[in-house]
Amino acid sequence: MALKVKAKEQLIKVGKYAETYRYVMMPELYTALTQDKVIKEAALRSGVSRGVMQACWDAAGEVIKAWATEGHSVALPGLGTMRFGLRAKSVDDVNKVKAGLISSRRIIFTPDVDLKDELSKTAVQITCYDREGKEVKRVTSTDEGNVEDPENEGGTTNSGNNGSTENGGTQNGGNGGTQNGGTSGGDNTGGGDNGDGYN
Repeated sequence: MALKVKAKEQLIKVGKYAETYRYVMMPELYTALTQDKVIKEAALRSGVSRGVMQACWDAAGEVIKAWATEGHSVALPGLGTMRFGLRAKSVDDVNKVKAGLISSRRIIFTPDVDLKDELSKTAVQITCYDREGKEVKRVTSTDEGNVEDPENEGGTTNSGNNGSTENGGTQNGGNGGTQNGGTSGGDNTGGGDNGDGYN
């Protein structure tokens, strides 16, 4: 198993590297699996009928939705927990508190330790393309550190060393981290004009 990523040479329009070409990494598009396919596979693995699995799936979904909207953090078996939150501006006077301060409502998923460990051990396959779309290099790397922690946004866990192989060779890596020009799937803390976030 491996995560597929592409690094494409692109003209940067704004910021520190404006008007220069840089390789920007982004995930390859994955096929969206339908609910029906997931239920069918879960039924096969558990030995119960698809009808029973469908009924359990629907019931669990309704329970999770009901409890989460009541303010609970709800366990998702084998995955982690889910809860709702919001982003809102802060004010210096209680008389200014109003619903209009809320800029967005959020769904917050917190993965459990086993899921984060599995992600940290999964290899990453990077295919590099130049500005004409021609493949110029392939890199396969493994990373045993730095999984984003949604409970500590902007922070990471499971720090470790990287290693990579490039076109059949090997290259030692340093400590895990992030690089400018990459992309992140995380959500930054802050919302509204003054960047105050509330979970």
